[in-house]
Amino acid sequence: MCQEVFKIVQNMDLSHVEAKLALQCAPLITGIKIANLLIVSTEDEEQVREILKKSGITYYRLLRMEEKTTFLLFHRSQLEAYLYDPDVLRILREDGYTDLSLGGILRHFQGRFQAHMLDKAGFPHEMGLLLGYPTEDVEGFIQHKGQNALYSGYWKVYRDVDAKKKLFEAYENAKETLICLLHSGQSMRSIIECYK
Repeated sequence: MCQEVFKIVQNMDLSHVEAKLALQCAPLITGIKIANLLIVSTEDEEQVREILKKSGITYYRLLRMEEKTTFLLFHRSQLEAYLYDPDVLRILREDGYTDLSLGGILRHFQGRFQAHMLDKAGFPHEMGLLLGYPTEDVEGFIQHKGQNALYSGYWKVYRDVDAKKKLFEAYENAKETLICLLHSGQSMRSIIECYK
């Protein structure tokens, strides 16, 4: 993050939903990523729904706790296309998924995510698939138990480092752009509409 944008972030109300959307979901909002997690205060859940209404971005609540709510935000058609890739389906089947419809995958993952967050199960590695990570990196993470990555950015990279670095740079640029747009007075709804 460049110095100018870093200074803007330091003066932002980071508890505000629009700031959280910019910081956590800029690559999704700008259309260069198919999915992102969004973690907000539980009291802000309705505001998230209002901002995303008719935006083209689908939200799925993964976990609601007393203070925090975690959503999976995604572009539905893009996520479905990615999840129906043969390599992705193979990994999901190996992980115990039987209902391979989008709804079935989301429900199964939601159960596994909740169990993990409540310290009742291990980390659900298929989260990387739901976030649109490349299958070679998801499989590399599983096979190497999170070790021996060639590079670490938005996720741990096990192949094609140069391409992933460029992608991560695009994600950072998206974040900086959205922060600047919010700082200039634009609302998140109008920003999302511009990128729709």
